[in-house]
Amino acid sequence: MAVVVAAAAWLWSGFWSERFWFPANVTWTDLERDGPDGESGYRSSHVLAAFPLAAGILVVRHLFERCIAKPCAVCLDIQDGGPCRAQPNAILEKVFTTITKCPDARRLEGLSKQLDWDVRKIQRWFRHRRNQDKPSTVMKFCESMWRLIFYLCIFSYGFRFLWSSPWFWDTRQCWYNYPFQSITPGLYYYYITQLAFYWALMFSQFTDIKRKDFQIMLIHHFATIVLITFSYMNKMVRVGTLIMLLHDASDPLLEVAKMANYAKYQRLCDATFILFCVVFIVIRLGIFPVWILNTTLFESWELIGPYPSWWLFNGLLLTLQLLNIIWSCYIIRVAYKALARGKVAKDERSDVESSSEEEDVTSNNRKGILSSSSSDANRINGHVTSEQWAEEE
Repeated sequence: MAVVVAAAAWLWSGFWSERFWFPANVTWTDLERDGPDGESGYRSSHVLAAFPLAAGILVVRHLFERCIAKPCAVCLDIQDGGPCRAQPNAILEKVFTTITKCPDARRLEGLSKQLDWDVRKIQRWFRHRRNQDKPSTVMKFCESMWRLIFYLCIFSYGFRFLWSSPWFWDTRQCWYNYPFQSITPGLYYYYITQLAFYWALMFSQFTDIKRKDFQIMLIHHFATIVLITFSYMNKMVRVGTLIMLLHDASDPLLEVAKMANYAKYQRLCDATFILFCVVFIVIRLGIFPVWILNTTLFESWELIGPYPSWWLFNGLLLTLQLLNIIWSCYIIRVAYKALARGKVAKDERSDVESSSEEEDVTSNNRKGILSSSSSDANRINGHVTSEQWAEEE
């Protein structure tokens, strides 16, 4: 036991080594000194403020969806009617909890004899049972509306804040006097609010509409939190704000497209989704590598030189860029199919409680459903979405 404790202590001390986090001859004590004008020094523990803020965000979200989003859904005549409920049956319920999908032919035959039910009736029971847990369109509309409002607010705040920041116009300013750059209240609030939002998403993921990529999105949110926290800890916050602003730009368009789809404004849905595709690809495949990767890889090398956490930070950003390329390919594929048949394709992520394959095909032919994790990863965060959302068919 003593060996384990000693090993854990050694790893912990190594994790906080200044030789890993900062350039040579920089210590945590240097950064934590108060400024000459009484300005409070940097504290790595400041990131803990994200937890109570995340709890507040969850409360605000609940009130918003209940008092604002739901009445808006009613005004748009979005129906909240639930699917037909399955007839109570203990035997089939037990089978459903283990496989959820309709059993194979052999098992269906056995259940048919055991219950003295027709095979078609059993298949219908499983279809109704899956649909019974399917979230209503109103619930999905409220979730999208909440995300839309948050993304608009955080993007507007970030853009307004960065517009007056010197590193927005000259990315080399991200590295001058690094890491002894002051963290202003505006920068801190922007960073911690983003971190708190992703903590809130992490917590609410277990109660939100569950989709097929639940586990992937869980990993995405975790990676996003790690990246935001990491960039704050080693004070790469200036370039971090640029990354977050870029990845916030396309999120509102996706949520508008989803809301338009739920309200059955198909033309608005399709037009907004195509616009989202253009913005996403231009930002992720054009602006991000030319503006962000150029400064993190080359300008920072010239001005501060590489050190251990520098390599890790850029490795994560290059991984993010690879994900951006993959997501862009998915989006281009969906956009092409949407244009080919005149409407946006059904999101393959859809809800886990989606109906049988036959119903999915029918739904595909009948309407388009947008749904994605717009969290996109990737912010510095990785939005390592979620962003994750490529609505692949």
